[in-house]
Amino acid sequence: MFILATNTLLMSTTARLRGRRVQLERRATASKGVRASLVSLAGLIGGPVTNQAGEEVGRVVDVVARLYGTEPYPPVTGLVVRVGRRHAFLPADTVEKVHAGRVSLRTSRLDLREYERRPGEVLLARDVLDHQLVDVDGVQVTRAADLYLAPLADRVVLVGVDVSLPTLLRRLGPRRWQVRPTPERVLDWQSVAPFAEHATDGPAQVQLRASRRGLHQLRPADLADLLEDLGRTERQQLLHMLEPAAAADALEEMEPAELENLLREAEPAHAAQLVEEMEPDEAVDALRDLHPDERERLLDRMPTAEAAHLRRLLAYPEGTAGGAMTTLLVTARREQTVAEVRAVLAAQAEHRTEIDAIAVVDDDGRLVTDIALFDLAVAEDATKVADLTGWLAQFGPPVTVRPDARLSEAAEQLVAARVSSLLVLDEQDRPLGRILADDVLDTLLPERGRLHFRRFLQ
Repeated sequence: MFILATNTLLMSTTARLRGRRVQLERRATASKGVRASLVSLAGLIGGPVTNQAGEEVGRVVDVVARLYGTEPYPPVTGLVVRVGRRHAFLPADTVEKVHAGRVSLRTSRLDLREYERRPGEVLLARDVLDHQLVDVDGVQVTRAADLYLAPLADRVVLVGVDVSLPTLLRRLGPRRWQVRPTPERVLDWQSVAPFAEHATDGPAQVQLRASRRGLHQLRPADLADLLEDLGRTERQQLLHMLEPAAAADALEEMEPAELENLLREAEPAHAAQLVEEMEPDEAVDALRDLHPDERERLLDRMPTAEAAHLRRLLAYPEGTAGGAMTTLLVTARREQTVAEVRAVLAAQAEHRTEIDAIAVVDDDGRLVTDIALFDLAVAEDATKVADLTGWLAQFGPPVTVRPDARLSEAAEQLVAARVSSLLVLDEQDRPLGRILADDVLDTLLPERGRLHFRRFLQ
């Protein structure tokens, strides 16, 4: 069975890699023809613009592109050209050809009105070159050392980003070096998520490109690493690219100090929304690190019920079971079947990393037993929870603590019972929450950083 499972895993992995290779081969920068016709943006800036007669009429100041449209490769919509003391705009249809280091026009007529940026336009040299961006394929933050343009179909498009150190050195050299592409390490534009929206006057909501869809497929731990590496403006933009739930999952994986800074940087309404989406125990940890005034600002912007719930958890002292527990509990009654309990679990799939057992309670809500997910998984669908409870009784009562118990006590209980979580009960033995093993580690080993088991398992 092990060999079969291993073969299945290898086959699925091979299929994914094969699909990934096909996807990469379909990208523009994989074409020899495209790579042979690359034009360096850095080498183009400052280059001459000539008319039909070959006379110089100006110098390239910047290249304008529609960065956030539906096209996989942003089309160049025009050039900003310095003509005398003016910065004029030349539409793309007036350009005959973009050469290495220069541009030739198909017309001698120029509109010399001063260029004014229109909604949605991005200046590639000003807004993208030398700025941070996310390499979605490599899951890392990098910086655009150069951008490459190329003719594709009937227009010039932005096809790739050069992130290599030699390219930066090339740009410092003489002009003949600057215009020469050195694509040793080129990222195809479809694998890049740029952050130039703050430089546009376009709509706040833009259509997701393929690369930005790729952001949504990254694991929370990977997104957390990206958020920690990005600058202040860029990481706020990345947060806005994500759905609130996905952003909250990433925030839960961040280092406490980085998360504290991020929440301070964000607009209070957005920060409140993100904290509200976090798991209760993680939200409480984040709020504790803020100044009381900052904390209240965020709580005041949350729905009344959610804010009240977090305030109750914040009332428990830090370092106690109540202060570290998650209140996300799945409970069951003895008369239910295993199949019915599994259906309840399926509805909580988005919280799977916070659930490792089912608390069985009586009609008064008092704890009867705690059923590990493994025991639930191997039981027959028609089995009654009462029968499972009776079978578990031979192993003794479930491991529990009171909310005022120190976390060191909870850690000792976890080790002694060899379980991955334990329940926190009130004075009437009603479950209040659950302490997970990684919650204990995060609190007792703060100098080691956040040791989320789910990050390791991913």
